[in-house]
Amino acid sequence: MLPVSSASGCVTPFSDALFTSTSAVCVTGLVVLDTGSYWSVFGQVVILLLIQIGGLGVVTVAVSVFMLSGRKISLMQRSTMQNAISAHKVGGIVRLTKFILKGTLFIEMAGALALLPVFYHDFGRKGIWMAVFHSISAFCNAGFDILGTPANPFPSITAYAGNPIVNVVIMFLIIAGGIGFLTWEDICINKTHFRKYHMQSKIILVTTALLIVLPAVFFFFSDFTHLSVGKRLLASAFQAVTPRTAGFNTMDISKMTEVSKAMIIILMLVGGSPSSTAGGMKTTTFAVLILNAFATFRSQENVETFGRRIEWSVIKNASTIAMMYCMLFLCGGITISVYEGLPLSECLYEAASAVGTVGLTLGITPKLHIVSQFILIILMYLGRVGGLTLIYAVLSKKKKGNARLPLEKLTVG
Repeated sequence: MLPVSSASGCVTPFSDALFTSTSAVCVTGLVVLDTGSYWSVFGQVVILLLIQIGGLGVVTVAVSVFMLSGRKISLMQRSTMQNAISAHKVGGIVRLTKFILKGTLFIEMAGALALLPVFYHDFGRKGIWMAVFHSISAFCNAGFDILGTPANPFPSITAYAGNPIVNVVIMFLIIAGGIGFLTWEDICINKTHFRKYHMQSKIILVTTALLIVLPAVFFFFSDFTHLSVGKRLLASAFQAVTPRTAGFNTMDISKMTEVSKAMIIILMLVGGSPSSTAGGMKTTTFAVLILNAFATFRSQENVETFGRRIEWSVIKNASTIAMMYCMLFLCGGITISVYEGLPLSECLYEAASAVGTVGLTLGITPKLHIVSQFILIILMYLGRVGGLTLIYAVLSKKKKGNARLPLEKLTVG
């Protein structure tokens, strides 16, 4: 809200400031004010800090501060950290935190250096700041950009649709931030020995690959037909990667086919992977539901994959999380559509983008009234906090006795 935060030196309305800060700390990317033209350098620095904190996680940042101050990490703090990053065990949490911080710094610096020649060529010294900002924004799956001008607000990175360096680097950063820190640890330890990976890492890598390749092939044949083969390939690949909660776009999404928009909604709801900078219901949740369906079709009692069995509580949690995200997505989209009088498909797109903490938009978010913006704020917060965290915090009660009610059969399907 401070005048120093805006480029014009004026006081920013509280609702706009709240929306921007929520979007930044929830690494969403939905904005009501153009980040590049409205906010000053100070304002952009604040947004970038919120993105970094939101990407790493508040608990990770807090533990990092404890480590830097030389204070010992208590068992309770280690347990909290374990839950925050979905670690397999409490032991080695401090070492894992160091790995996360070092890995994040290395990847973000590498991304900034790779983007630097392009941005420095186009913007001079300002290109240094742009390279750093977009590298961190991409790795944290935030989707914020500072390429906008008063004459051309909210452009994302459409100006670089045909630039292979920008496209490939941004896609790599999005995927690197979206597969999760534990997966990266698995890759660093076991290198190319895929069989030695944890089952979770295997599921994440396979599911991520399928959710990128299959939509990219679909987009290539259904959209962007006016582009050359090379640019069409880049655009298709980028639009398949960015719904994984990143929020950047190189093409005008509003001109894509309705089927493609529906596919992007599904990808936004699925999101990234556990212990990552991404949001959504997570790739593991989606994979478990698919595997459970296949096991049911085959009349198998247990859900199995990669020579391992998935316990029933995980399947139960996956179903609950998926149901919660779908309900938030539908309720939010329908409410906004009724209040604003806008087409339901457009409002559902914005709602999916908010609850999946993606940031892709059909262009209606800046035009929404305060009530609808507040609904998106709630969706962004709930989507970033996580399904089980919210459910346990609100609905958890003391454990009841071991007595169980009589069983009665119920027909479904």
